[in-house]
Amino acid sequence: MCGMTQPARPADFGRVAEDGTVYVITSDGERVVGQVPDATSDAALAIFVRRFEALDVEVSLLEQRVGNGALGPEDARRAIATARGNIEQANAVGDLAGLLTRLDALAPVLSQQAEARRAQRAQQNEETRAAKEAMVAEAEELAAGTDWRGGVNRFRTLLEGWKALPRIDRATDDALWHRFSAARTTYTRRRKVQFAEQAQRRETARKAKEEIIAEAEQIADSTDWGLTSAEFRDLMARWKAAGPAPRDVDDALWARFRGLQDQFFSARQSAQREQSAEFADNLAAKEELLARAEAEILPVTDVQVARAAHRTFLEQFNALGKVPREAIRGLDNRIRALDSAIQKASDEEWRRTDPEARARAADTVSMLETEIERLRTKAAKAEDRGDSQAAAKAMDSIATYQTWLEQAQKALAEFS
Repeated sequence: MCGMTQPARPADFGRVAEDGTVYVITSDGERVVGQVPDATSDAALAIFVRRFEALDVEVSLLEQRVGNGALGPEDARRAIATARGNIEQANAVGDLAGLLTRLDALAPVLSQQAEARRAQRAQQNEETRAAKEAMVAEAEELAAGTDWRGGVNRFRTLLEGWKALPRIDRATDDALWHRFSAARTTYTRRRKVQFAEQAQRRETARKAKEEIIAEAEQIADSTDWGLTSAEFRDLMARWKAAGPAPRDVDDALWARFRGLQDQFFSARQSAQREQSAEFADNLAAKEELLARAEAEILPVTDVQVARAAHRTFLEQFNALGKVPREAIRGLDNRIRALDSAIQKASDEEWRRTDPEARARAADTVSMLETEIERLRTKAAKAEDRGDSQAAAKAMDSIATYQTWLEQAQKALAEFS
């Protein structure tokens, strides 16, 4: 270990005079720190060395707290100033100058920490400003929107979030808060107006629905199924157009109106079932009656008998009442077929018994026979005088008239 310098001990910085006076040795010379009479030099010196050691512990703790950032810059400066004053005025024996040097060494550390804190604070301020600007933007969007229920809870959440954020510079913070507060006030006012208008609309709807119910009560027992069904459809359209009534009465109003509807339409349905059964019986009876009429009348051989049977059939048919709608066309087609058959037979009978038509047919036959006889005489005279050409022409005419005569005779025969 030779050649190595031993570190100075606290006792190396002091001495004890014969009268017990204790001195601390500094770069400026000696300074009396106390007196311990009736004690050995080592014992007297040890008292003041322990005081130094206490100061050394204080400085070490301060170095540790400053180093790990446990103290803020201002608190650290105040603690250093206090420690410096304690050291400079200390009645202790030790390297007091070394302690002051160690305190001086903390200044650069504090400067670095202060700079880091400033940078951190600037970043925090920027993040806080961005967060508050985002809150303001959302608040202004909510204030311009129509989310009257979710918006309240969202504003409450935003306000709690705002309170949890630190303040930034006063001017910026105040300006952002003014915008946020104004948006919240605007939303609250618009919401109050909206709910007031909504309450008025609901009250108007309540009155309208009560009037509809009153009208429904007047017609719920009606048996005019078609007209009343249309009236209930109109009432339902008015009900939908009225909009919602206050929540505490809307369901009850609907239950009343729905009950009246059910009362009417249940009665109508019951009546329709009875009517359907009646119509089905009518249809069966009419089909049976029509089948008998078709068998009796068709084919038509005697028009007068057919007409009488048809009249009797129609009286019985019409007396049977209504049938299902889907069966009407088929029945009508069969009845028209009966009518057509009778009419056709009547027309045919009239054509055969018309005296004027028979006279015209007889005149036609007589005229053709006379003409043929005249042409035969003409042909005979032409042959007698040797005019074969005139005779042939006359015979050709006779052939034509003979054809016409045969047709006229057939027409005349139809009247017999």
